[in-house]
Amino acid sequence: MNLRLAGRLAVVACLAILPARAADPQLTIYNQNFAVVRALIPLHLTAGENHIKFSDTTAFLEPDSVILRDPTGGRVLQVLEQSYRADPASEQRLLSLYEGKTIEFQVQHLDHTEIVQGKIIRSGYAPPWQNNAYVVYRNSYTNNQPAALQPIIEVGGKLEFQLPGMPLFPSLTDESILKPEIDWILVTDKPGEVTAEFSYVTGQMDWSADYNLIAPEEGDRVEMIGWVEVQNHTGKTFENAHIKLMAGTVNKIQPGYADGFTVGGAMAINQASAVYPGQVSEKAFEDYHLYELHRPATIHDQESKQVEFVRAAGIKAERIYVYDGAKIDQNMYRGWNIESIRSNAEYGTQSNPDVWVMREFANSESNHLGMPLPAGRVRFYRQDSDGQFEFTGENEIKHTPRDETIRVFTGDAFDIKGERRRTDFRSDVNRRMIDESFEIKLRNHKKDPVAVRVVEHLYRGSTWEITEKSSTFLKTDAQTIEFQVQVQPDEEKTITYTAHYTW
Repeated sequence: MNLRLAGRLAVVACLAILPARAADPQLTIYNQNFAVVRALIPLHLTAGENHIKFSDTTAFLEPDSVILRDPTGGRVLQVLEQSYRADPASEQRLLSLYEGKTIEFQVQHLDHTEIVQGKIIRSGYAPPWQNNAYVVYRNSYTNNQPAALQPIIEVGGKLEFQLPGMPLFPSLTDESILKPEIDWILVTDKPGEVTAEFSYVTGQMDWSADYNLIAPEEGDRVEMIGWVEVQNHTGKTFENAHIKLMAGTVNKIQPGYADGFTVGGAMAINQASAVYPGQVSEKAFEDYHLYELHRPATIHDQESKQVEFVRAAGIKAERIYVYDGAKIDQNMYRGWNIESIRSNAEYGTQSNPDVWVMREFANSESNHLGMPLPAGRVRFYRQDSDGQFEFTGENEIKHTPRDETIRVFTGDAFDIKGERRRTDFRSDVNRRMIDESFEIKLRNHKKDPVAVRVVEHLYRGSTWEITEKSSTFLKTDAQTIEFQVQVQPDEEKTITYTAHYTW
């Protein structure tokens, strides 16, 4: 018999309110603020329609993502109707449920308390959907929030645009709920006990990666300690959850956005030096990577939890200095094409005195790494002579596969300065050529010699030739050259070059 027909013919309906918490949940968390939740829940089903209420969900459940099934395949569970509510009882919500009715308000005076009667004309309650950043269709009501959020109370035949006192509600209404709740009307081909699998997508759960790199008092061999951090803002606590982290490029459509977004990059785990090896394991899954935390963890609502996933020592992280001396205000030249830049004699002639401090290390096995590293924040520390770690800079890295090089900007050097000036400029439009000469000076006030990479951008055209130079250079791309300069303590070093452009 057709299940829908069987449900209609049933003469007995069962209302079951499930326990507040199902069995230990399983979470797969994506690092774009959503997760997939799975739990096993016991159901006692009778013949015909069954009305079931379940209140162990998040406040950001996506209702149309719900899957309810018998994981053993022993029976069919068909949901005829599903309702999801995430508006738990609050003062504002109860005011809305008592609109049009008269209730008592407790008014506190300096020397006594008074009870007054007030009729709720408008509660001022804003439904959760009105505060949703992804609401696509708005109208004059949703746009006129300040006025709509003002309550209107009739007291003694006069209207007040505020609550006269603390509302005293007679009781909760039949429409009140204390937690987010999902209601099902479902039928099955086999009545009896079943442990059903309940899964759904929820927002407001996220994970990220963070790396701490510690250098000794001398030298550039660092230790890396990496964390994954899970953040739960779903409105629900997950007790003894079995957690997986998904990394890859997973498309997820958000309401109001047609192109969706993608989700994080792969990460891996180095367990060789861990005290408790095997805390996190990795495996390929479809075209992505799954990382499983082996110990169940309780994640409370509004809590962030950190788990160490990588620890490696002896990583060579070279400190390098880079001087990119052209100071260009991108806002001033926004939208300029190559012709506009070529014809403007003053473009790129301002000098930037700061020399960048950068850390560079190879993500390779020979450098004690060799693992895919997900995007995240990298913090650098160095041990002082007193043994204390001092913070020396931070930045973010992008998803980095193994055997790639990571370069991180950490700040500007205090004792190394640069100066750049143009010494000659000749333009012949008829012959379609430009000659431009620059002088770059580097001053080292440190007690140790330094190597500085001087970067010059040949921005006036893609066809160029260096006709004069004071030292050799490396061509790093079609319009960039780099000089490697050694500067001794208290020395000033000068570099000159002339670029000849044709078009």
